[in-house]
Amino acid sequence: ADALATAGCVLGAEAGAELVGKFDGARLVVDEPGVRSLFDGKSLDGWVTRGGRYDGDASWTVEDGALTGRVGANGAGGLIYTAQPFTSFEFELETKIDYPFDSGIFLRMVPPDQGGRGAQVTLDYRADGEIGAIYSDEFLQHNTAAKERFKKGEWNQFRVRCTGFDMHIQVWMNGEKITDYALPDATPGFAPHGLIGLQVHGDRDDPPGNKVQFRNIRIRPLPVFEETMGWTALLGESVSSAWEAVDSDWATSSSTTSTPNDYTVEKGVLAIPSTEPSGYLRTKEDFEDFRLKLEFKLARMANSGLFLRGARDGSNPAYSGCEIQLLDDFNWEAETKSELKDWQFTGSLYGSVPAGLKNVMRPIGEWNSLEVLYRGSRLAVALNGLALYDVDTKNVPGDPPFAKRAARGFIGLQRYAAPSVDGSAAAWVRNVFVQRF
Repeated sequence: ADALATAGCVLGAEAGAELVGKFDGARLVVDEPGVRSLFDGKSLDGWVTRGGRYDGDASWTVEDGALTGRVGANGAGGLIYTAQPFTSFEFELETKIDYPFDSGIFLRMVPPDQGGRGAQVTLDYRADGEIGAIYSDEFLQHNTAAKERFKKGEWNQFRVRCTGFDMHIQVWMNGEKITDYALPDATPGFAPHGLIGLQVHGDRDDPPGNKVQFRNIRIRPLPVFEETMGWTALLGESVSSAWEAVDSDWATSSSTTSTPNDYTVEKGVLAIPSTEPSGYLRTKEDFEDFRLKLEFKLARMANSGLFLRGARDGSNPAYSGCEIQLLDDFNWEAETKSELKDWQFTGSLYGSVPAGLKNVMRPIGEWNSLEVLYRGSRLAVALNGLALYDVDTKNVPGDPPFAKRAARGFIGLQRYAAPSVDGSAAAWVRNVFVQRF
C-alpha cells in the first residue's frame, strides 16, 4: 500500500519521572469477542523474521511455553513479527527479561522500501535504558520512571493500545498506565499499517545467554477511530431525513433530483437498489474536512462507491470530488471476463490510489467497516480496521487533478444498476457517522 515518504518526526513531550495513570480495563481474554491468541506456546506458527523495518538474525525459540529471544551469531539482533499487519489494536503479553537486556514492542512495521516507519515501545532493561518510552529513529517520548516498577526476574504484564491514522500509543505495565503519546496530526513519514514486532537488540555486549521471553500474547483489533463523542449520525429511520436521491446520466452531464422512494431503511439499514436508474444518494449538507465511518455489505456482483466532496453541478462525483470504490472483488473479473485495474478494488481511491492490501474485505454478505479521514488534501482510508493508505491528494495521479476538484461537497452513496445482482438490493449501509473538524 502507498505510504508517505520518510521524513523527520516531531518530538512529543517527555513523560519525565511521573507515571501517567491507572489501568482502566480488564485483561484480554481469548474467548471475548474479537480477542485472539497470537502464540500457541508450542511453535513459531504465525510469526516471521522477515518483512519489517528491522530484520535480523537473532535466535528465536520456544522454551517452557514462552517465545524466547537471544542474540544470534556474532551478536546479531533482529525482530520476530506477526505474519499479519495491523493498524489499530490492543496488544497484550507477559514478558520476563534477563538483566541487562534490550528488547521492545514494535508497531506498524513495514519493509524500508515501503517508505513509512512505525514506532517502538522500549523494553530496554539496562542501567541506562528505558521501559515504556516511544522511539522511532529517535525518542518521541522518554520514560525514565517506569523501569523502577519493572519486576526483576519476574513476569511483567504489558498492554499496548495503538489507534488512529496518526498513532496514539498508550501502554500499561502490570495494570498501571505508564505511557500516553499521540503523534501530532499529519506527521509525515509513518506507515498506515504494519506488522507487530518483538525485539532482540544486538551488539549490546550483554552477558552471554541473556534472553527475553514472551507468553500469553493476545490481540484485539480496533477501529481506527476509537472515539464516538461528537459524531453526527447521517442515517436515521428514513432516507429523506439527511439524503436526497439523484438519477444521473453522466454521459450527457444531466441529472434530476428525485424522491428516494425506492431506497428503503429498515431497522437502521439502508438498502441501495440494484435496478435502474443508476445514480446516487447524496447528503443534503456539504462537507469539507471531516471524519466518516460506516458499515456496508455487498450482494454478489455489486458495484457501488462512496463519494466524497461531490459537486452539485450534475457532473460525475467520482471526478468532481472522489470515490472510494465498493465492489464484489471476489467475482467481478471471472463473471465479466475482464481484468480490474489496481485502483478498482474495494477501498481504492477510484482512478488514483490502489487499496494495496488483499484479503481485507470480508466475504460477500458479511458486514465491513469503512473509515475515512479527509482534511485539506490529506485522505486516509481504512477497511475493517486496517489502514489502506494515507496520502496527500496533491501528489497522487488523477484526471482531473485533485487540485482542480471541489474542496467542499456532498457525501454520496452510489447506485449502480446491476442486472447481474441476484435480488433487488446491491448494497446495504448502516451506522453512518460523520465528525467535522
